[in-house]
Amino acid sequence: MSRIALVDDDRNILTSVAMTLEAEGFEVETYNDGQSALEAFNKRMPDMAVLDIKMPRMDGMDLLQRLRQKSAMPVIFLTSKDDEIDEVLGLRMGADDYVKKPFSQRLLVERIRALLRRQEAIAGGEADAQEESRILERGNLRMDPLRHAVSWKGRDVSLTVTEFLLLQALAQRPGFVKSRDQLMDVAYDDQVYVDDRTIDSHIKRLRKKMRAADSDFAAIETLYGIGYRYNEE
Repeated sequence: MSRIALVDDDRNILTSVAMTLEAEGFEVETYNDGQSALEAFNKRMPDMAVLDIKMPRMDGMDLLQRLRQKSAMPVIFLTSKDDEIDEVLGLRMGADDYVKKPFSQRLLVERIRALLRRQEAIAGGEADAQEESRILERGNLRMDPLRHAVSWKGRDVSLTVTEFLLLQALAQRPGFVKSRDQLMDVAYDDQVYVDDRTIDSHIKRLRKKMRAADSDFAAIETLYGIGYRYNEE
């Protein structure tokens, strides 16, 4: 049973969404501010978090920043209806997805299930399979899906589920272009719609993390109007 943390200062949202998720078979923990959630996460990390952005004591952006210092667990942001700045900033900080308020609870459940499926897909199936065959090595890059581990020139890089899947898709075929639509298919479930801006934001965040490990990192090339390409160094 997956444990989902809901963090929102609107008690009506906490109550109604928690009831829906529990009816779907999830274990749910609720918090009405970011600071309370962070204190609980420091003791026991959930499998996924759904965070409101604007909250007292510690807002969703600050909470995400603290989480990304030690965890790559999937995170969905709840954003206001017309605030595109929050959406883009949240994705660049490491959120995996966002849902706009007011939202359909069925849509939120599908987004949560899609993220959990993507997380499971990274492990690549049955645990008794040959682990070595799952390791992807491309020049300075090494990816181990079973351990959700990435290194560049021997330096560990912590990626979210979405970032891992995007890098894996690009690195599997160096020199070949992946369109944004193809990357959407890799990183998102068929039932989940995202736009080009979402993929671009994840790629920017991915590049930033790789450049933190190596300031000369340039393996991911943008082909404007077409997509992205991984160039093996």
